[in-house]
Amino acid sequence: MSESAEIEEPSAPRKVLRTVTPGSKTRPDMEMDSIGWALFLGLVVLLVPLLPFIAIVWGLSKALDFLARQRGE
Repeated sequence: MSESAEIEEPSAPRKVLRTVTPGSKTRPDMEMDSIGWALFLGLVVLLVPLLPFIAIVWGLSKALDFLARQRGE
């Protein structure tokens, strides 16, 4: 490559460009908020009854790991 084809670093724009689309105004999106809460509550309803089983499986895995370490020593 020749020295005249060096890559220049990008610089900050010198002029603000106007856009075709108007700026968006923020507003609360109650529809999506209610969908999010419904999904969250659905997951809570499904997972709360499963918590005892998850705790039992977790406890058994910890106990079996402990026994395996005791047996290995």
